[in-house]
Amino acid sequence: MQMMTRNVLLEMEQEEDDDDDGDIVLENLEQRVISNFGSLESQQDFQVPEFEEFNGKSDSLFFNDGQRRIDFILVYEDESRKETNKKGTNEKQRRKRQAYESNLIFHGLQLEATRSVLDDKLVFVKVHAPWEVLCTYAEIMHIKLPLKPNDLKTRSSAFGTLNWFTKVLSVDESIIKPEQEFFTAPFEKNRMNDFYIHDRDSFFNPATRSRIVYFILSRVKYQVMNNVNKFGINRLVNSGIYKAAFPLHDCKFRHMSEDPSCPNERYLLYREWAHPRSIYKKQPLDLIRKYYGEKIGIYFAWLGYYTKMLLLAAVVGVACFLYGYLNQDNCTWSKEVCHPDIGGKIIMCPQCDRLCPFWKLNITCESSKKLCIFDSFGTLIFAVFMGIWVTLFLEFWKRRQAELEYEWDTVELQQEEQPRPEYEAQCNHVVINEITQEEERIPFTACGKCIRVTLCASAVFFWILLIIASVIGIIVYRLSVFIVFSAKLPKSLNGTDPIQKYLTPQTATSITASIISFIIIMILNTIYEKVAIMITNFELPRTQTDYENSLTMKMFLFQFVNYYSSCFYIAFFKGKFVGYPGDPVYWMGKYRNEECDPGGCLLELTTQLTIIMGGKAIWNNIQEVLLPWIMNLIGRYHTVSGSEKITPRWEQDYHLQPINKLGLFYEYLEMIIQFGFVTLFVASFPLAPLLALVNNILEIRVDAWKLTTQFRRMVPEKAQDIGAWQPIMQGIAILAVVTNAMIIAFTSDMIPRLVYYWSFSIPPYGNHTDYTMEGYINNTLSYFNVADFKNKSKGNPYTGLGNHTTCRYRDFRYPPGHPQEYKHNIYYWHVIAAKLAFIIVMEHVIYSVKFFISYAIPDVSKSTKSKIKREKYLTQKLLHESHLKDMTKNMGVIAERMVEAVDNSFRPKLE
Repeated sequence: MQMMTRNVLLEMEQEEDDDDDGDIVLENLEQRVISNFGSLESQQDFQVPEFEEFNGKSDSLFFNDGQRRIDFILVYEDESRKETNKKGTNEKQRRKRQAYESNLIFHGLQLEATRSVLDDKLVFVKVHAPWEVLCTYAEIMHIKLPLKPNDLKTRSSAFGTLNWFTKVLSVDESIIKPEQEFFTAPFEKNRMNDFYIHDRDSFFNPATRSRIVYFILSRVKYQVMNNVNKFGINRLVNSGIYKAAFPLHDCKFRHMSEDPSCPNERYLLYREWAHPRSIYKKQPLDLIRKYYGEKIGIYFAWLGYYTKMLLLAAVVGVACFLYGYLNQDNCTWSKEVCHPDIGGKIIMCPQCDRLCPFWKLNITCESSKKLCIFDSFGTLIFAVFMGIWVTLFLEFWKRRQAELEYEWDTVELQQEEQPRPEYEAQCNHVVINEITQEEERIPFTACGKCIRVTLCASAVFFWILLIIASVIGIIVYRLSVFIVFSAKLPKSLNGTDPIQKYLTPQTATSITASIISFIIIMILNTIYEKVAIMITNFELPRTQTDYENSLTMKMFLFQFVNYYSSCFYIAFFKGKFVGYPGDPVYWMGKYRNEECDPGGCLLELTTQLTIIMGGKAIWNNIQEVLLPWIMNLIGRYHTVSGSEKITPRWEQDYHLQPINKLGLFYEYLEMIIQFGFVTLFVASFPLAPLLALVNNILEIRVDAWKLTTQFRRMVPEKAQDIGAWQPIMQGIAILAVVTNAMIIAFTSDMIPRLVYYWSFSIPPYGNHTDYTMEGYINNTLSYFNVADFKNKSKGNPYTGLGNHTTCRYRDFRYPPGHPQEYKHNIYYWHVIAAKLAFIIVMEHVIYSVKFFISYAIPDVSKSTKSKIKREKYLTQKLLHESHLKDMTKNMGVIAERMVEAVDNSFRPKLE
């Protein structure tokens, strides 16, 4: 490969480029590099790496000399061997790449190129960061490194009679040994002697080395055109100049490395974390953090803690479900629906115009039995419990997160974060910093920022309206299809047909609408993912944390409306504004609003939740497991012809699937949406925590298997917490109290039943001598005169089935012939008052308990606070004492020289 000098860079200034870039703010960074490695002009003929022959060691993590560790891999396709006629484009890409690699060498990195064993068009560029480069950039990036061994942290061990049990669940420490803990401080080269440098080769672990190299790769220029810098490995990969860029796995996941110096961490993670036989064990979080970085570690720590807390919620939820299941035979109102002399003789009014017939109440017998399981007193207890549970989960997670911040040394991480390269590239406005009174570059003025924020907010609002439009489409489907099912399903009034017992018009409409809604949700997810990324890129956040937080809020807002809007419709709008048979309410002036089942909409809401939660879990597993596995299988099939050759580590990793640019974003989003289903609508589905628990137990191992076997190694990243997901969960927790209270009050039939039960002796409700639910169904169904259809309704829904003069409908209204016929009766207003009182009482009770729990449980435990303060004290003391020793030593040398100088000056006079 030809030599690349700085003259090539000057020639490339005249080339055209289709990228829309701005100025880059790298002066300070380049000055730091120049001060350590010399000026660019002083370097003579920086050259791109010559091709080296592969030494035949498949597990090698080093250059061919066996000494320099491979910290990163760059992959490109050799233009000279491409079968294409676009010579100008190929030459342009080659020159950019050569300029980029030349600048990498200028920044101190060492490169070695090797051709692919299986495909000679592919070239793998191995990147190594020498000791001096690591030290320089560790200081620039404010990376915390060990000062001295930590004498405070003691690991908790199993105790007492639980020793055998915890030992079975814990990771075997003889296989995955605990990491030694250190006091740390941001690295400074001039204080290098203060740091615990026992061995230069291990002082910077592979994860830290990869972080540093990626930091350099993301900020090195490859072209200067019209005083505009083009830079960064991400842009080179996106434009196809490089095909991939990634750090290496340390070994194969099924076998240990032949290299005795290899730690085999990937193999250990697969064996003790990702393998199905380890599904019951605790996660090796310290090793996960060490191998993949804190950002991956904190995700799995949060997911594991959430799953552990779900165990308690699942137990209580199953108990409430069993309570309803075992007591369904004692459900008086369900017996009345199914009784041939009660429900069998109640003729219900048609639920749509023209096509819908009369129907008997007992055709809803099976759905009323199922409703007894979910609409019971146990559901009320469970809703209150979940309001408290979610607070306990969030508060205890904060404490656990604080412990991890201390253990993983991310307490003051925010001070280390650097601006995103994409942000730096757009910094072309110079302003005076109000604090430092120095010039600094920003991407846009205050006016420009306001314009961007306005445009972004408008775009988000517009796309949310489109989601709502899709929900309205589903509602129209419900209204249209219900007429068809109502006309075709009930062939007779006796309700004894097998299909009629299990497939009522409401059930058929609910199931089909839920399936269609789920399909639309999955399609919209794909669209809104790209939309949210485009809006966030246009917004141009400064740091990676700001970028992820902004994208998180947009994506969650889209997903919230997308997933939950249909559930909110069923819970709080369906069947609430229907009027009565003689004067129904029409939606859009055309469609008659659909009604709930005589038992309420709760069972339909349960059906909707079951389909969406189950379908979502299945679809996500197909996307996360099956698709990467198939893609890797296809990749191995295409390279099977060269399987007899020894494939090096970097080539094996190249054929794995690349990690999505957003990394864990979709994993978090999936779990937070599930968290919403578990908390927001749990009053209608007490088995939701159990489904979530089973899914999460599998999710942890599936994600672990995917990371260790199917994907390239991620660039390790620092993370202090779970970011914007924490306030989102807190918002969901607050909203969940309101939604569950309203579900119990307005969606279920619990409050009307309680009013009837406690008012047994009042004539409007009943004339019983004891507390009972007998006669409840008859009390909740109002009468309508069939003759009034012709006078009051659009069209004539009366189909002439039988000689019926009256029919019944679900509402609390005065009967025909009453002075206030078809007006709401006093019972209706009593029930409304009871519902509002219930909501107020339930919300205040739960919110009071939540406030007390939040106040009683501090976010950081006392022991963790003491450890943090102790570490700061010892760190400052260590650095201060070291500084004093240096000053004392220097002052001593100066004093000796002064004394010697004085002696020399007086000695001639004395002589």
